[in-house]
Amino acid sequence: MEIFTYLWQYVVEAFGLFIAYVFAAIFIFLVLRRFHSWKITAALVAIFIGVSIAFYVPNGIPKALEYPFQLRTFGPSEGPVLPFSNIMQFMRNFGSFERVSTIARNPSDVPRAIPAEDGIVEISVTAKEVVGEMADGVMFNYWTFDGTVPGPFLRVREGDTIRLTLYNDPTSLHHHSIDLHAVTGPGGGAAATIVAPGESKTIAFKALNPGIFIYHCAHPNVANHMAHGMYGLILVEPKEGLALVDKEFYIVQGEFYSAGTLGRKGLQLFDAQAMLDGKPQYVVFNGKTGALADNMTAQVGETVRLYVGNGGVNLISSFHVIGEIFDRVYREGDLVSPPAQSVQTTLIPAGGATMVEFKVDYPGNYVLVDHALSRLDRGAWGVLRVEGDVDPTVFQGEIQSGHDH
Repeated sequence: MEIFTYLWQYVVEAFGLFIAYVFAAIFIFLVLRRFHSWKITAALVAIFIGVSIAFYVPNGIPKALEYPFQLRTFGPSEGPVLPFSNIMQFMRNFGSFERVSTIARNPSDVPRAIPAEDGIVEISVTAKEVVGEMADGVMFNYWTFDGTVPGPFLRVREGDTIRLTLYNDPTSLHHHSIDLHAVTGPGGGAAATIVAPGESKTIAFKALNPGIFIYHCAHPNVANHMAHGMYGLILVEPKEGLALVDKEFYIVQGEFYSAGTLGRKGLQLFDAQAMLDGKPQYVVFNGKTGALADNMTAQVGETVRLYVGNGGVNLISSFHVIGEIFDRVYREGDLVSPPAQSVQTTLIPAGGATMVEFKVDYPGNYVLVDHALSRLDRGAWGVLRVEGDVDPTVFQGEIQSGHDH
C-alpha cells in the first residue's frame, strides 16, 4: 500500500508501543503466578485503577476516538483535533488525492488588475486538498485554494463589485469557506460560502477600502484549516491605481505543525497540540522550504515591490531583506496613508499583510527572512538575485564565498 510507505515510522512506533504493553502484561502475569497472592493481585489492580483515575479525572472521559487524545479547548466552535473517523477516511481516500509537483505558488505570479465589465469582476477559486512536499522526502496533506500555497493573488480596484465563486473539489474530505479581509459583511464572506465537497457557492461584495488584505478559509476549526495552507492575498488598488514598478512579487509566510520532528521524512500528521502551543516545526514562505530560492530576479536600477502576507496562525513576522532598506513600507496593508520610509524591518501580524518597495542599487544575492532568525532554519527564507553593473560608490569589498547569503 502506498500509504504505508509514507506512514511506516508511525506504524513502527505504534507496534513498539503494542509490544511494550504485551511485555508489561506478561510481566504482571508472571508476578501473579509466582506469588499466588490475592493481596498482590488486589494491590496491582488498585494501582492500575489509581493510575487510570489520575489520568482520566483531570482530562475527562474522551467523547470519541480522536488525535491528539484528551485535548480540551474553549473556542466558540469545535477544536482542532482530528477525529479518527476523519483519519481513517483520509487513509482510505489517500490514492485519490492529487500529488502536486510543487505546492509553492511562484512569487512572480502577480496578475494585472482584472478589468471590470459594467463594474463587476468575476473570480472563481477552488478549495482542494492535495499531497505535496514540504522538504525533500517530507510530505504534507495540504488544504489549498487552487492547489498551491498561498492561493491565487486576487487583484481588483476600489469601487469594483466582485462576484466570487468558491468551489470545493469533489476529492476534498472537508467543508471549506473563504473569509476575505477586504469584505464588509458577515464573516468576510465565510458565512455565505460554506461548501461541502463537490459544492459551490457565489457571493457578491463591493471593494470599499483600498489595501492589501489576507483571505483564508474560515470553516471551523479555522486555525486548523489555515495551518494546512488555506490563505492568500487580495489587493484592492486605490481608484487611481498604483504607481508602476519594474518587478512585483507575491510572498506569504505560514506555519506548519507536524507530529514528526523537523526534517522527519514521510507523510506528516497534523499536531493540534503543537498548534495550540504555538510551536511549529516549519515556518516557510509560499508553502514549503526553498520555495523562493531561485525564482526572484531583478536588475540594478529597477524598483521592486513585494506583497507580503502572514497566514499565521500564531507568529508575528519580522520581515527583512538582508542588504536592503525598504524605501517605502505600507504598514499593515494601508494604501491610504503616506508610507513609512527608509525602514529596515517591518512587522506583519498573523492575518495581516504589507507592501514594501525598494530600488536595487547593487548586484548580488539579497536574502528575505523573518528576522526572528531561528525561523530561518525552519524554512523562512528566500533569495532575490540582482544582476547588473557594480557601482563602487555604493559598495566596495571582496565578496567571500558563503557570506553573500
